Amino acid sequence: MCGPVRSKDYGNDVLSGEWRRPRKGQIPEIPAEPGLVAEDPDSGFCGAVVACDKFGVTLEDRFGKRRVFPLTKSGFLIDGKPVTLVRPEAAAAAGAPASRRSASGSIAVQGLRARVAKESRIYVEGVHDAELVEKIWGHDLRVEGVVVEYLEGVDDLPAIVEEFAPDEGRRLGVLVDHLVEGSKESRIAARVSSPHVLITGHPFIDVWEAVKPAAVGIPAWPRVPRGVPWKEGVLDALGWDDNVGAAWKRILGSVNTYTDLEPALLGRVEELIDFVTAP
Repeated sequence: MCGPVRSKDYGNDVLSGEWRRPRKGQIPEIPAEPGLVAEDPDSGFCGAVVACDKFGVTLEDRFGKRRVFPLTKSGFLIDGKPVTLVRPEAAAAAGAPASRRSASGSIAVQGLRARVAKESRIYVEGVHDAELVEKIWGHDLRVEGVVVEYLEGVDDLPAIVEEFAPDEGRRLGVLVDHLVEGSKESRIAARVSSPHVLITGHPFIDVWEAVKPAAVGIPAWPRVPRGVPWKEGVLDALGWDDNVGAAWKRILGSVNTYTDLEPALLGRVEELIDFVTAP
């Protein structure tokens, strides 16, 4: 299967704004807790913490490759900013507060009051997409003042974009299901050429598939024959009740953090947030 189609490239990471930065002159000490995502700046290796002991911290990337790194001062990057990783037990003994992270993996802002909503928006195809984005990125979106709305399909996307009237201070990001070479969705996306619009998407037929099967408790998402409605085909193959709403509630309830989602969705949503929050 081909990769996702995008309407344009995106620039630097702007989701890591002032609210993620340590005060000038400080390098924060972060407990190397399992699941924490960090990057080794020398090698560029990025992965989640799977172990930490006196010999160092073990990171595992999204391909399952593991590497051990020493716990050196200012030795890692989180959200592009230097940090010192420490053993969780050492941090607790020193009375250092454990870092609290949002469901997306970003550093949570305590006592958050949502910003006034920006004019820029993120559109997703349906209500399930919107609920999943809210569950994982809701904290980040409220910090940045970004509203997510759903379209009920993308057939009329060019007209919707024209009505939105995007410009430099009013950007539009669109997340599309099954955005792969040759698909109907890719042909529709290609009709939108505004530099103030980013259309990106994941390769899955439906956003349900963007949830890792293990999180849902199934071995894999079933293959549904052509001509059979996808959701109904999935429910039949899994032996679940034919209530789509109840099935989605079950799937959404199995998602707790970004680690329960496929990287093909994670990266696309982060791109959209970066794009609509760019200065």
